[in-house]
Amino acid sequence: MSLDRATFGIAQLNPVIGDLAGNCDRILFAVQKLAEQDVQLVLTPELSLCGYPPRDLLMNHQFVRDMEIAIAVLASKLPHDVAVLVGTVSPNPKASQAGGKPLFNSAALLQGGKVQQVFHKRLLPTYDVFDEDRYFEVGSGSQVFTLNLEEGASLRIGVTICEDIWNDEKFWGKRNYADDPVAELAQNNEVDILLNLSASPYAVGKQKLRESMLSHSAIVHDLPLIYANQVGANDDLIFDGCSMVFNSKGELIVRGKSFEEDLLVIKVDGVGCNSTLSIYESDDAEIFAALVLGVRDYVQKCRFRQVVIGLSGGIDSALVAAIAVEAIGKENVLGVLMPSPYSSAHSITDAIALANNLGISTQTIPIQPMMEAFESSLENLFVGRESDVTEENLQSRIRGSLLMAISNKFGHLLLSTGNKSEVSVGYCTLYGDMNGGLAAIADVPKTRVFSICKWLNHTSSSLSIKQNVTEVIPVNIITKPPSAELKPDQVDQDSLPPYDILDDILHKLINQHLSGFEIIATGHDQAIVERVVRLVKIAEFKRRQAAPGLKITDRAFGSGWRMPIASKQS
Repeated sequence: MSLDRATFGIAQLNPVIGDLAGNCDRILFAVQKLAEQDVQLVLTPELSLCGYPPRDLLMNHQFVRDMEIAIAVLASKLPHDVAVLVGTVSPNPKASQAGGKPLFNSAALLQGGKVQQVFHKRLLPTYDVFDEDRYFEVGSGSQVFTLNLEEGASLRIGVTICEDIWNDEKFWGKRNYADDPVAELAQNNEVDILLNLSASPYAVGKQKLRESMLSHSAIVHDLPLIYANQVGANDDLIFDGCSMVFNSKGELIVRGKSFEEDLLVIKVDGVGCNSTLSIYESDDAEIFAALVLGVRDYVQKCRFRQVVIGLSGGIDSALVAAIAVEAIGKENVLGVLMPSPYSSAHSITDAIALANNLGISTQTIPIQPMMEAFESSLENLFVGRESDVTEENLQSRIRGSLLMAISNKFGHLLLSTGNKSEVSVGYCTLYGDMNGGLAAIADVPKTRVFSICKWLNHTSSSLSIKQNVTEVIPVNIITKPPSAELKPDQVDQDSLPPYDILDDILHKLINQHLSGFEIIATGHDQAIVERVVRLVKIAEFKRRQAAPGLKITDRAFGSGWRMPIASKQS
């Protein structure tokens, strides 16, 4: 074996979906930088040429043809003495004959100015946010190539793509697919090292699972393993990077940066040349970093420059404002205060204190005149009926309309501020506080919102928002009872269970897939559970119309949530 003679590189990249020219430039630049350190083989992430997930762009025939052209041009530009594995798609020549899918999810080996070999993904995930069976045919054939080194030495390289490495029966205690591509490579092809090109989305706590699984695979097969993961955010999905290398003993040699692009140079029988063992101080710190990346990439990739946020003086809008400032800078964030007759004095002073702490500009637009105009217009139609949630929702919709007007006029992206607890049970208003282009904390439960805000105030990390203040979120925002302030003396707990109880029920229902009966059996009050289950179900029509929400858990309301609106559930 000649592992001691080989130097590998990982290009942990943040591609823009559909930007073939830009992504080629990113790959070329990365390989050129790595070539300066004498690497012989470079890995890029899964579908690095087009970005993951490209979704129905793959149904555009011209887009697929453009990818074929782009990969050939890229091969001609890369340093000819470096082998590069690039994630791409390739046509299935037998699709029309056998009735198969038209494309493969592939890794192209580029060297010497040409495409030398193409390897196809074997396991196609169709759960949660994944829908690869919609586009791709299951791969087959050899997944091995020979990497020639100096003095006649060579290595046998086994290639896998993302899901291919997630089906180890010994690790999971079961198999989700009939095949185990890694086991086949290790047992039948006498490979010297395993590679994996990945686009594995972030979820809190997932990195520990990945490390355990990959370490187990290296140990079981007695082979070193190199894992290259995509970084960046695309729509609702956040990719954390954290590319890794393990030796044959399952020891972690190198871990790439989290939530940042990175270039890694590796000797698999030694220590990494520029490893960044980034470990967050807490889940709160990790989630905040993920949300910052999610907002930054959504703003930049959708070609916005500035954002607007409705500042209520509450904790949700405070957290979203802090995320936005850390993501794109205080000069690019506008906070809008829209007090009503029911707004408390402290909600206004708290919002202003927050804006001062963050250094963002604000505008104040009282909504009482608009409330009176609506009441006057509807007076005859509503005669004889008591004021109720209708009038409360009108206040929210007035605010939502004002924020959208500002967004339209100045070209700002409106960030909505609803959290997962509220979105779950429909404690939000369509065409009101749900307005926006991105729901920054839609997958963050209310109890976690509080936890992150407390962490922000006490952390000593080098966040830009911590440079000039010790208290990012005014303490009164954290300690006061949450309230929508749509009627006198209103607090959230008038309508909802306490958030610690609500969030535990929601976690069991949404993330753990427990039934109402099973949740009651864990000790929760039957009436509360039945009410929460009902609220979650009837709020589906609202969620269907919500802005994309950044995914930070393993079960989010987004591309992986596919519940019917019209249904009857016992």
